[in-house]
Amino acid sequence: MVKTSQKRSMIITCCFSKQEEEINLKTAKPKLGITKSSFRRLSFSDISNSTSPEDLSLSLVGSNLYVFTLHELKLATQSFSTANFLGEGGFGPVFKGFVDEKVRPGLKAQTVAVKVLDLDGAQGHKEWLAEVIFLGQLRHPHLVKLIGYCCEDEQRLLVYEFMAKGSLENHLFKRFFVSLPWATRLKIAVGAAKGLAFLHETEKPVIYRDFKASNILLDSEYKAKLSDFGLAKDGPEGDETHVSTRVMGTQGYAAPEYIMTGHLTTKSDVYSFGVVLMELLTGRKSTDKTRPAKEQNLVEFGRPYLKDERKLTRIMDPSMDGQYSTRIAMKVASIAYQCLSQSPKSRPQMSAIVDALEPLEKLEDINNEPFVYTITSTTITNNNNNNNNNNNNNNNSWNELDDKEDGNEVRFNQQYNGHIHKLRSPKTPSFFYGLERRNSQKNHQSG
Repeated sequence: MVKTSQKRSMIITCCFSKQEEEINLKTAKPKLGITKSSFRRLSFSDISNSTSPEDLSLSLVGSNLYVFTLHELKLATQSFSTANFLGEGGFGPVFKGFVDEKVRPGLKAQTVAVKVLDLDGAQGHKEWLAEVIFLGQLRHPHLVKLIGYCCEDEQRLLVYEFMAKGSLENHLFKRFFVSLPWATRLKIAVGAAKGLAFLHETEKPVIYRDFKASNILLDSEYKAKLSDFGLAKDGPEGDETHVSTRVMGTQGYAAPEYIMTGHLTTKSDVYSFGVVLMELLTGRKSTDKTRPAKEQNLVEFGRPYLKDERKLTRIMDPSMDGQYSTRIAMKVASIAYQCLSQSPKSRPQMSAIVDALEPLEKLEDINNEPFVYTITSTTITNNNNNNNNNNNNNNNSWNELDDKEDGNEVRFNQQYNGHIHKLRSPKTPSFFYGLERRNSQKNHQSG
C-alpha cells in the first residue's frame, strides 16, 4: 500500500515539475490514436443535390439509419406532447420519445430525442440535410448517435439517442442545476476535445463551425458528445488552405479571422474550444450583457488572466468553492490561452490538445481517490495524552483553527506515506476528528 502511494506521489511530482509548468502545444507532437479512416465518406456536395427522400436513402445505404414516418414519430412522442418537451434550439423544438417494436417491427427498444424542424425558423432543409449526411456517416463515442430521420412533405425530423443529462450550457449557467465538480469539467473537456479531433482527423476533414456549450450533450455518466451538425462544413481539400463561406455561428464563440474574412479552417473550431474551456474554468458565459461593460465578452476580459495563477483564481467559477487543483487549473488555462490566439497558425491542433488534457484528467482522478485514515492504539493513546496536557491551552488552538477554516482551505500538517496532504474539503476524517476534539473540550469544561 505504501509503495502504491509513493509511486503516485512520484507521478504527481513529475507531472508538475517546474520545467513543465506551462504546456507548450506549438511544439507538441500529437500522440492521439486517430488514424485516417479507410471508409470513404460522402461529402455534403456529393449528396446535397439529391432531389427526393428515396435518393437520399439510396445515397446513405449502409449507414444503418432508420427512415421513420411522421405517424411513427407521433407514436414515439405521444403526438409531440408538451409533457415530453425537452427544449428548443435554432433548428426547432426537441421532444423525448420512446421507440420499440410497436413503432417499427424489429426496432430496439430505447429512449430517443426527436428534433422537429421549425418551418418558420432560421434553419431549414439544408441544415437538416447536413445533420443527416454528417451524422449518418460519422460514428464516434463522442458524437451523438443519429438513429434516423423523417422527410415527409415539408416536415423534417431527426431522431437521436437520448442524452440524459442534457447540455453543458444548462449545467454551467442555468439556475437550480448543481455546480459541476472540477473533475467532471475536465472529463467533459477531454470528451469534447476527442470529438473535435476525430472530425478534424478523418480522411475528409469536417469543420464543426458551431462548437459551444449548448451543443455539448451529456449522457448519464457525464460523457460529452457533440450534437447539432447543421452548420458543419467539409474541410479544405488538396492544396486549399481554407473554405470560404458566409459567416454563421454563435456570437462569442466564432474565431475573429472567420468573422472578418469568412475563411473557415479547423483552427476556427480550436478557437471555439478555447472559449468553452474558459466557460468551464470561470462559469461565465462567452457573452453576457448583464455584466459590466468591460466583462461582457469573456475572451476579451478573461484571456489576460489565464497566464497568471493569482489572477486566474479571481475568475475561477466561485460555485466550485475552491474544490480544484490550482496547478491543474493553470495548465488547463494555459491550453485555453493558446487556443484563443489571434493568429490561427499559433493555435494547436485538437489532437495535441487531447494529448495535453488527458494526463490532467487522469491526475485529477488520482487526487480525488479516497484515502483511509487509520487510527491505531498508539495514536489513540497519544491523542488522549495530548488532550490531558493541553486542556488549558486549547482555546488559542481552536481560535487558530477557526481562522484557517474561514479561508475555505484547511491545511493539516499530518504526514501520510512521506508527503503532506492538503485537504480542501471540510468533509474529511481530519475535519471530523477536529470536531470531536472540540466537543470533547467543551464537555470537559462544562463538566
